[in-house]
Amino acid sequence: IDGKDYPFPFYSRADWNTDPSTDVRPLITLTPYVVIHHTYEPPACNDTAQCEAAMKSMQDYHKSLDWGDIGYNFCVGSEGGAYEGRGWEVVGIHAGKANSISIGICLIGDWREQLPPVQQLETTKALIEEGVKRGFISSDYKLIGHRQALPTECPGTALFFPRGGWGQFVPQMRYPPPLKKTHK
Repeated sequence: IDGKDYPFPFYSRADWNTDPSTDVRPLITLTPYVVIHHTYEPPACNDTAQCEAAMKSMQDYHKSLDWGDIGYNFCVGSEGGAYEGRGWEVVGIHAGKANSISIGICLIGDWREQLPPVQQLETTKALIEEGVKRGFISSDYKLIGHRQALPTECPGTALFFPRGGWGQFVPQMRYPPPLKKTHK
């Protein structure tokens, strides 16, 4: 992905010096779900160097679990940068049975007790809008927290979900049903 044409700071896999992925299963498009996560560890990153180090740390950990790559499709740092994980067209490993029908976006940091910085939230919303605009996310997508796909406290109590609008958040949904797969 070329990050130059995004309306926010965007860092491709090459920018954060990723290892090659060994898991590149194609993701369905138009993806009907967006799943929001937080990292807990690594902690919030406040500049590009810290966020790139966090991405590399997550990739190394996820690969140690035999996931083949970082589990998330994208991550967003506290400084407002978006970081490509698996990208728009590769199945992530982040939400159990919802992996093959969702884009996983992780807000780097522990958001159990405090809200992420405004610029991190705004970039996350803008990234989702870009996914819709570019034809990767369905315009009628459902926004859920990781805890709605699997039993976990993720994305943190404070982040789940801040007042002030998250568009298509579906608070009552649990464990998305499997969908018939279609490809672009």
